[in-house]
Amino acid sequence: MTFPSPLRYLRTLSPGDRLIASILGGFLVLACIIALYGFQLRFLIEQPAYGGSFTEGVVGTPRFINPLLAISDTDRDLAALTFAGLMGHDANGALVPILAESYEISPDGKTYTFILRSNAKFSDNTSVTASDVVFTVSKAQDPALRSPALANWANIRAEVVDARTVRFTLPKAYTPFIEDATLGILPSHIWKNVSNAEFPFSSRQINPVGAGPFQVSNMTRKSDGSISSYELSAFKGYAGGRPYLNSIRFVFYSDQSELTEAVRKGEVQSAYGVASARAINIPYSRVFGIFFNPSEDPLFADISVRKALSVAINRQAIVNEALGGYATPIAGPLPPNNEIAAVPLPPAETRIADARQVLSEGKWLYDEASQRWSKGGVTLEVTLTTSNVPELKAVATQIQEDWQTLGVPVSIELHDASVLTQEVIRPRAYGALLFGEVIGRTPDLFAFWSSTERTNPGLNIADYSNKEVDALLEKLRQEKTPDPADLASLNVLIAADYPAAFTHTPDFVYTIPAGLRGVHITEIAAPSDRFDDVAHWYRNTELVWPIFAKNK
Repeated sequence: MTFPSPLRYLRTLSPGDRLIASILGGFLVLACIIALYGFQLRFLIEQPAYGGSFTEGVVGTPRFINPLLAISDTDRDLAALTFAGLMGHDANGALVPILAESYEISPDGKTYTFILRSNAKFSDNTSVTASDVVFTVSKAQDPALRSPALANWANIRAEVVDARTVRFTLPKAYTPFIEDATLGILPSHIWKNVSNAEFPFSSRQINPVGAGPFQVSNMTRKSDGSISSYELSAFKGYAGGRPYLNSIRFVFYSDQSELTEAVRKGEVQSAYGVASARAINIPYSRVFGIFFNPSEDPLFADISVRKALSVAINRQAIVNEALGGYATPIAGPLPPNNEIAAVPLPPAETRIADARQVLSEGKWLYDEASQRWSKGGVTLEVTLTTSNVPELKAVATQIQEDWQTLGVPVSIELHDASVLTQEVIRPRAYGALLFGEVIGRTPDLFAFWSSTERTNPGLNIADYSNKEVDALLEKLRQEKTPDPADLASLNVLIAADYPAAFTHTPDFVYTIPAGLRGVHITEIAAPSDRFDDVAHWYRNTELVWPIFAKNK
């Protein structure tokens, strides 16, 4: 038995019937397409796909894209993207192995053994070995290099066990050491023959080879030779997994106002420190304040001076007027924490009267004619030193107004970040320093407040000493998880001595590109931490069957 073909059947229909049949056939095809699409939506899943890019603007010009020398935020941003450490952080701020496959901690907490991933490579496709790790640590420990990482690695023995195994031995148990293992690893085959004298001037400082998620693919310069932009391309061999984005372009601006204007005009899609409708706002693990150095200025050996200057500061005005509301006022050495009671702020309404009373009780005399305080023939006046960045300049100006209202003349001394670090902070050449301390995700105040850390490379920039505080710091260092009660006691003890006038914890404000997905930043101690999970940021997506979904 045979059946007529559809075409032969259509030829037997009248023109009107053929039109109706064609329309019905079209609807049937459309219905099938819609049904198939609905089926896909129901049973297929959307996942990130490779591709896409964005342009970010930053203030400053790169100089040391090197984890051992990076001081400026610009250098640290680029170093975070091009280098990787044994450990890193995920989107939730948790420590995870990156170049390391695994690690073990000895029962006494003094020995850490790391095994490297077999596929860990630098961007020039050479393998990362234990020798590279030990070389990096030895350079960090070399005082002649003057690395900011020296304080974290001093007195730690690093040794090669085999090509993929490295062992660190600490002089005593120190739980937060695992955070130090995030230090970016240098390729020893590139750097081992570079002397300390040549090290800062090597071309590799601006054209780095590292094991991070991105690598430098292009660089442009202005007519004066300064770098105007970088193109970073995804490093497909990254041990943490190939990044989804193809590239990130960085454009450099001379100041914050230029950067803000670039965001407004759409020249760049992302920038930190610039508020916009696309901005996310995250508290920093940082504290800012004025650190008093009695070794440089004997006036600050007098607690009545330190206390009066602290009490006189209008912290809420600093937050509202100098920082645009993007900060939290504090009066202690720890950033705000739900588990730790905050040190109470001095009452803003009576702060000047209260500060005057403190000075009077400290035997300081106020002369109405000159409107100055003096004691033993010495007039109370302050030089306030800080970094030449807009936010700190604004904070310094606000503090200057408060102290001058109290009757204390104030001069402000500004320095570029590198000069401030190398020529002011290292030799402790300041009396009062407006500065910020990175407390970190796991609060560790030892380097900042232990009496053993008062000289370089220690970070006790207030020349502070208190035996009770020292004992508590040692106890906290050996606790696997810092006890909130111990941290609260430490917060109160240090604040009561007024070694610094703590002012605020800033917020991290980050404008992200429209359409960029996978950005989950929950904790941040430094601006470069925003790139902790950059390998999982994405623009493109694809639909796949669940069985083929990536587990990244």
